[in-house]
Amino acid sequence: LYQAGTHYKLVERSVKYGVLFIGLTFLAFIVFEMGLGARLHPVQYGIVGLSMVVFYLVLLSLSEHLAFLTSYLSASGCIVLMVSCYVALRNYKEGIGIGVLLVALYSLLYTILQMEDYALLMGTALLLVMLAALMVVSRNLARGNK
Repeated sequence: LYQAGTHYKLVERSVKYGVLFIGLTFLAFIVFEMGLGARLHPVQYGIVGLSMVVFYLVLLSLSEHLAFLTSYLSASGCIVLMVSCYVALRNYKEGIGIGVLLVALYSLLYTILQMEDYALLMGTALLLVMLAALMVVSRNLARGNK
């Protein structure tokens, strides 16, 4: 019998998108940093990267006991809250901005996981949008702060 979406299959698919998702998260942080002029320390990038990796472990462990949607919402909510609060310790507005970006990224990842036929197209479109955002915020880098 064919089972389309067991929780292990969905976690496996989310891990396959892990490199893309972690890269997009760092790209979102860079766009945020350049767009608002906020500077994040390299250690902060490392801690955020570690939290992104832990997300997949939390997702797997929760999905063994709960429905996948509940597990995904719990795992992503936990990580978004942790990272947002971590950044908000330095600046409240930056924490809210990062939180909004992470909620958008986790929502997109869940959408991609649910779309078996259009997953590659959605992932590619997401990359194009993030690349365009990076181009916009980095357009004045060569000129300095004028």
